[in-house]
Amino acid sequence: MLSGACGLRACCLRLPYSSESPLLRVASQLYTRRRRGFSVACSVSGPKKDKVIVISGPTGSGKSRLALELAKRLNGEIISADSVQVYQGLDVGSAKPSPTDRKEVPHHLVDILHPSEEYSVGQFYEDARQATRCILDSGRVPIVGWVGLIVLAVHINVICNIIAFSYPRFMYGKPDVPKATHEIASQVYLDLADLQRDEDWDAAVQLVVKAGDPKAQFLAVNDWYRLRRSLEIIKSSGSPPSAFRVPYDSFREQGGDITDSSHDINLSADAPEIKNLKDLDYEFVCFFLSSRRVDLYKLIDCRCEDMLSGSDGILSEARWLLDTGLLPNSNSATRAIGYRQAMEYLSYCRQQGGRSSPGEFFAFLSEFQKASRNFAKRQLTWFRNEGMYHWLDASKPLDQVLNFIYDAYYDKTEVLVVPESLRMKKDVSNRRETSKLKAYRTKNRYEMLISNIKLFVAKRLRGFLYMQRHFISRQDCSHILDWIRRTQG
Repeated sequence: MLSGACGLRACCLRLPYSSESPLLRVASQLYTRRRRGFSVACSVSGPKKDKVIVISGPTGSGKSRLALELAKRLNGEIISADSVQVYQGLDVGSAKPSPTDRKEVPHHLVDILHPSEEYSVGQFYEDARQATRCILDSGRVPIVGWVGLIVLAVHINVICNIIAFSYPRFMYGKPDVPKATHEIASQVYLDLADLQRDEDWDAAVQLVVKAGDPKAQFLAVNDWYRLRRSLEIIKSSGSPPSAFRVPYDSFREQGGDITDSSHDINLSADAPEIKNLKDLDYEFVCFFLSSRRVDLYKLIDCRCEDMLSGSDGILSEARWLLDTGLLPNSNSATRAIGYRQAMEYLSYCRQQGGRSSPGEFFAFLSEFQKASRNFAKRQLTWFRNEGMYHWLDASKPLDQVLNFIYDAYYDKTEVLVVPESLRMKKDVSNRRETSKLKAYRTKNRYEMLISNIKLFVAKRLRGFLYMQRHFISRQDCSHILDWIRRTQG
């Protein structure tokens, strides 16, 4: 299943980062806008650099299938940057690649941790970089699959459903934040242990704010890991986490991104070039796969239902998390979208002696779907300002998208232009689409029948598996409620 000796280690274990080769070499990033397509050009000086493909996209966009098929064509291996796939046993809610897929194409950073363990930005950076080097040394192509948006969780601390992975850290470098000594880590643990045991989150936050980090008050409630880490950094350096420079921030301040939502319409052919000089040790070829927002929302709603429909769905995995002693929203794994909502729902059912009404189930389902859609919306918003990414239309036939990325990998020119036929608009561009988004809701049975027919035709054309709605009427959830009575009473 795995190629090379280091493939097994990178895939299954978390190992110290090897700094055999320098992380920073000379590169020049040159961004160009053209009338008929959006192009990104990379002018490279110095030694030829290895290429790394990055496939990103909102949840439910089909990026995992695209990465898998691309790896087969390019003799590649996949590095997962999904904040939930690192955890053993969390398969359904993370849409983890199947054993068959992982046998066909080696996957790294999947099933490397127990859900009770935390996973930091530094650990991911080291693991992902080591996996990349191992793949390249074996003569294969690294394909990194990103869910994205993680950098916001690191800097703003407002997103509670994902842990601190960051593709900017992987691409641009690791921030020089001090690592706490064993003595400091132990002292911080003792400082917060009583407050955490008493579930006195507000008092713990005020302790860290008084210690020197005013931004601690914006952390997600019960994010004890980041609260402890903030206090460790303060005690180690005398400064809060926000005082430390991040390579990615420097890149953007130098003009490394294009904050321009107008490139989806006719752009001036002589638009000014935006240049940036940045030391990157790999040549990153980045793509963002998405579809029209309304279509994406429909797919997400169906996907959430699909995760609940089987006998071994996300509720079974949430039950296992509760049975291991974990609480909802208590660590990285239990903050993940889907698992948090499922654990909270099952905890409530247990308090009711294993009983739940159809209305309570549909309220849980609605919250699960809403959280997933909001996450996708934040992903789209964040990646809209990332100039290194080529946006691709996920509704196009899979073979066309694959052929374009395959050719782009071997392309030796300095300008890569996405053809109009494959290019995805970054923004909602007309009133009709805007009104559809505002009016979006979960449809009734008749509306879903028509919608499913359209969705079936579209997904057959693009080569992806068809998904359908499972829970429309109250009777549709009767088997779920029976399962809850049998197992949660």
